[in-house]
Amino acid sequence: IASIFAFATCGGFKGQTEIQVSCPPTITENKTITATFGYPFRLNEASFQPPPGVNICDVNWKSYVLIGDYSSSAQFYVTFAVFVFLYCIAALLLYVGYTSLYLDSRKLPMIDFVVTLVATFLWLVSTSAWAKALTDIKIATGHNIVQELSPCKKKEILCYFGSVTSMGSLNVSVAQAGMQWHDLGTLQPPPPGFK
Repeated sequence: IASIFAFATCGGFKGQTEIQVSCPPTITENKTITATFGYPFRLNEASFQPPPGVNICDVNWKSYVLIGDYSSSAQFYVTFAVFVFLYCIAALLLYVGYTSLYLDSRKLPMIDFVVTLVATFLWLVSTSAWAKALTDIKIATGHNIVQELSPCKKKEILCYFGSVTSMGSLNVSVAQAGMQWHDLGTLQPPPPGFK
């Protein structure tokens, strides 16, 4: 279930960040420019877009992009989640469909155990990498963006951070992995006489 949450919440994310721009006395009302981003989070390819047919402060906003490329962490996380999901299906088929083969073999349970250990370690690594990337994505699309855009550094152009899409579903992708580790400590031993 955790792997489904992982690739569904991260892999399907789309968001945008908005900046309000004005350049008095030419344009006194704020105009909105937006940069749309999503999985795989190559923010350096997400350019700012003014409203169609509107020239805001004689700036080619499309030439300005968000900062950062977090695709490697996001793709590692989603790809590994898909692999874990497929492994769980295969293991379930083995446990249910070929129980006698599994119980009679000495190697099969050991192979299953080793694969599970490796998968658990890589799950922790991929989740940690994705959690760090998510933190950086929040910074790169947040209110500090105004200070990074060179047109916004000019005195005649006023820029204000507008908003950014809620990243609650991305938080869930990281929190779900953390809850899995927490739940491992609460497992109860099997009842006496259970085989």
